[in-house]
Amino acid sequence: MTFEHSNRCDVGMQVILGVAENMTRSPLAQQRKRKMQAAMTAGTGNFNIITAIVRWFMLGCLIINHLIESKTLCKKYLMSFNSRRDNMWSMVYQSDTTSVVNIRMTIPAFSKLCELLETRGGLRNSKHMLVDEQVAMFLHTLAHNEKNRIIVNRFQRSGETISRYFKLVLDAVCRLHKEFYKTPVRVPDDETDERWKWFKGCLGALDGTYIKVRVPTCDRKPYRTRKGEICTNVLGVCTRDLMFSYVLAGWEGSAADSRVLRDAISRPNGLKITRGSYYLCDAGYTNGDGFLTPYRGQRYHLNDWSHPPTTAKELYNMKHSSARNVIERCFGLIKARWAILRDNCYHPIESMSRIIIACCLMHNFIRTEMSQDPLDNEVPMDHTQDGNEHDNVISTVETSQGWSDRRDNLANDMFNEWNIAHGN
Repeated sequence: MTFEHSNRCDVGMQVILGVAENMTRSPLAQQRKRKMQAAMTAGTGNFNIITAIVRWFMLGCLIINHLIESKTLCKKYLMSFNSRRDNMWSMVYQSDTTSVVNIRMTIPAFSKLCELLETRGGLRNSKHMLVDEQVAMFLHTLAHNEKNRIIVNRFQRSGETISRYFKLVLDAVCRLHKEFYKTPVRVPDDETDERWKWFKGCLGALDGTYIKVRVPTCDRKPYRTRKGEICTNVLGVCTRDLMFSYVLAGWEGSAADSRVLRDAISRPNGLKITRGSYYLCDAGYTNGDGFLTPYRGQRYHLNDWSHPPTTAKELYNMKHSSARNVIERCFGLIKARWAILRDNCYHPIESMSRIIIACCLMHNFIRTEMSQDPLDNEVPMDHTQDGNEHDNVISTVETSQGWSDRRDNLANDMFNEWNIAHGN
């Protein structure tokens, strides 16, 4: 009994000690676990804080870098803008002499043109280019016919920018054609100018001229002239004071002058001639209502008159040639002024027709706004062009017996007065 009782007591004591030990060790483990969890939570929080700080730091760096780049770009833009303005000053605003050389007009005329194109032609300053630079670039291209890559270097612009603004200015100039064209005025009955006093009621003169154009190879045949050049046949109509009143460009070089004129007078907004008025033409046109031509088979061009006239028809042709020469001089002036009209052109035929008209309009503007045209002394009064070769078949207007009689009477009156003046 004593032995069994002792064993039971030992077992009971072990159970009690085990339970006590478990009760003693449990809070320590939980404490360690809580500490580990707290440490992990603190570490995660610290990591998030560090990550946020890094992100804000990187954002700050990006902002600072952007501000620096913006300031640099702004500085470069200002330097580029100032450089271009310096270029404009050296090309245009330095003196009237340099302005005429580069853009063919004086500073006051250029300023007025810019104002006119801006207020009435719809031309506007852009973010990248002011109106005066757009117009100067356009005029310089007409005057010197330089390739796009040369204009790129001269104006410090891209080729696309130059082409785009050239077209904008071309559109603005052509949009104001009614303002730039000169309204023709009849020669009055009391005219005293020796060249014009015999041609009362005359509005001016007209003729055709060839301008070289660039045409695709497959379309060149109709544009080829009898001299083998690829050209467009341009009809020009001018007043007595060497200014254009109408221009029609775009016809093929092989087209006869009479055909081009027929197209001009048939258009709704084409050449208009009031009853009783007329233009002086050469022998390539019909002598009929609205058109007074010289006699065929007689001396005509001014350089043919090394000897005085001997008949009424010769005297009439001499007077007619002297007056009609204004259109020859007009063609000579625009080709001397604008190299794009006399050299091989780099523009397609679709654009070239409008460029030709724009050159004539700018010619009028220069002669209106400048007190003296610097080309007056360079193109002689008796200037003649190579001229278009005319067909013998005339179909522009029907031959009028009344106009033939008028020409004969005019020739006789001229010859009678000439004989009296020379004591014959």
